[in-house]
Amino acid sequence: MLLSVFFLSGALADCVPNLNLFITAPQEMEALTGSCLQIPCNFRVKSEEQFNSTRTTFGVWIKNDRYFGKKPYNVIFNSSRKDNIYPMNLTGDLSQKNCTTLFSSLITNYSDKYYFRIENRPFLGTASCDPLQITVRDSPPSPRIEISGDLKEKESVSISCSASTPCPHSPPKLTWNLQQDPHIMTEENTDRTFTTKIQKNITLSDEHDGFIITCSARYPVNEGKDVKTSEETTTLNVSYAPKDTSASISPPGSVSAGSWVNLTCSSRANPPVSRFTWFRISKDGPVTVSEGDFYSFNVTDGGVYHCVATNVLGNQTSSEIRLTIKGEQQLESLSPWIAVVGGIIVLICASVAIWWFKSKRSTSQQTQSLTAEEPAVQQPARATETETGDIHYGEINFSNWRPEPSSASVQDSGQQEDTLYAQVKVSKTVKSFTQTADSPEDLYAQVLK
Repeated sequence: MLLSVFFLSGALADCVPNLNLFITAPQEMEALTGSCLQIPCNFRVKSEEQFNSTRTTFGVWIKNDRYFGKKPYNVIFNSSRKDNIYPMNLTGDLSQKNCTTLFSSLITNYSDKYYFRIENRPFLGTASCDPLQITVRDSPPSPRIEISGDLKEKESVSISCSASTPCPHSPPKLTWNLQQDPHIMTEENTDRTFTTKIQKNITLSDEHDGFIITCSARYPVNEGKDVKTSEETTTLNVSYAPKDTSASISPPGSVSAGSWVNLTCSSRANPPVSRFTWFRISKDGPVTVSEGDFYSFNVTDGGVYHCVATNVLGNQTSSEIRLTIKGEQQLESLSPWIAVVGGIIVLICASVAIWWFKSKRSTSQQTQSLTAEEPAVQQPARATETETGDIHYGEINFSNWRPEPSSASVQDSGQQEDTLYAQVKVSKTVKSFTQTADSPEDLYAQVLK
């Protein structure tokens, strides 16, 4: 404990004499050869009365050792000079206590510890307790891939890829395999450094599990003449309920009663399936018959089975599989043919019934037609008998009303033609008959039969 206190006291003593100036800047910064480094910097003095912003103020950067009296070559930059050793440019407004500096055309030899100094005569001060460690590398740093949100199916998450941007004037170009031509943003961090970033929101599914995200950062160097690239990958680990659950039977096809069969249930899930359950379909619904992905039993009769795979996120049911006994299979194979034959018989019976019904109906209609025609001829005769008038004769050929005779009948009718006379009494007022005789009263009917 005493040793620790002594060490701390020694560290404080090393910078106590120069506590009149303090800077706010990152303690460590990394840069890329051939590129630049923007150093965000602000300063404050111990006593405000000592610093006068109206006076000419110069900024100085010292490397390695704050005591530059004996090592003037450690003063690598002074804003009062034009022939500085290192390619630096003080871009901040010193009157506003802004000491931001742009360090250009970097090489690995520029890696060192740097101290900032203010010359506002008569005030002179070096920030001895706030050194800045700068490291210049040949290879760019890898981008960072970050995912915000819970990696579960159906959850929406934000995925971003970011790269440090030590030189905001030449930011890196980011690309990744999540989207083409992403929108690139350059953001300022709380310490006033910069970060280049791309971002995408996605809704996760089981297909994203195991997906490898690759993000590349391309840094322009040597005033854009060359490019240095870095890359980062990460693999998504998405949790999801069981998928592609299936059941299989071995041996396949029909089996003999008394033989052994094996039922196997398979599924994919993350986390893995914690429980497999086998069900047999009964008249009362599914009945649990076994636990585990493998179910082996001695066959006594056929049946329908399915399995259910379960993990902490849910479950999924497989399609049904049918276990058939060999004797039962023959009956089942005949069932479709029995149904087809039965259907044909039903159609034939229906067709015969329809034909019989139509035939009966047609015969009935013909009988009714003949019955209706006979009174049509006889009724006028009865009606005329009640009328008063003279007797007329008419010739009527009934052969046109009879069914079409055979050829023998035609010959007989040609040879035998008798004339029948009918007595018709017509009233004087009846005008519906056409008078063909010399006198209306001299009509007669000749009947050919």
